[in-house]
Amino acid sequence: METPALKNFSDFGIEAESTSFIGKSIEIVDILDQEIIIHDYKIKPSKHPKQEGDLCLHLQIEYEGKMRVVFSGSFYLQQMIQKVSRKDGFPFLTTIKREKNSKRLEFK
Repeated sequence: METPALKNFSDFGIEAESTSFIGKSIEIVDILDQEIIIHDYKIKPSKHPKQEGDLCLHLQIEYEGKMRVVFSGSFYLQQMIQKVSRKDGFPFLTTIKREKNSKRLEFK
């Protein structure tokens, strides 16, 4: 009886999904009003919650030609980025701005 030919794993075309972002973290105040490219995001429970259920936005960005990671508890940034299509919306160019007379941050 002949043994069927075995496939190599590489024949499946499966690549590992990256679960971590690359680059040094940078403070969000250092990139306010600066053009950045957002490559990806995650929203996770905050390690420093102010109240129950606080979430933290993790952004994989490119700033000044380097890959960086930014963290923010901004509800508005979290709400806005979830509306970007994961299928064809990334990467995209944006600027994070603080709304006048407010602490609210928004993508522009």
